[in-house]
Amino acid sequence: MAEICRVGVCGFDPMIVRGYLRTGERALWWHLSDEVYEGHKVKPGDLVSGNLLAVYGPDGQKVATPNEPFEWKTAKESGLAVLLPVDTISKYKLTEFNFLELEIDKIAGTPVYPGEQRTSAKIWPEDKMKLDFKLAFI
Repeated sequence: MAEICRVGVCGFDPMIVRGYLRTGERALWWHLSDEVYEGHKVKPGDLVSGNLLAVYGPDGQKVATPNEPFEWKTAKESGLAVLLPVDTISKYKLTEFNFLELEIDKIAGTPVYPGEQRTSAKIWPEDKMKLDFKLAFI
């Protein structure tokens, strides 16, 4: 079945992200849980697929509930970092100050947890999603 996780978006300052979006380069990413990364021996460039369930803003409030499928690549340096594509960043106005709730179904075409659904150890606690410092999407 799948792993449910809530992750913090990592990346560059929103002004730099704007430049990366224009060039199509990677600007933002998130990290797989250690259990999934090690259990599936994720390699650079592997495809991670699942559903984007929710997007949270830096104040911890849900700003979108798309429940849409995704298929995103891991970084070329490490299979631990999953790159967010330009269209997703633009559509949800993502910055390094957002959080994503995800359901990860497959990695490189292989089911993550066949026959069961697990909540990740890497589920960002709601009380820690209220950031004191934030910059808006540019």
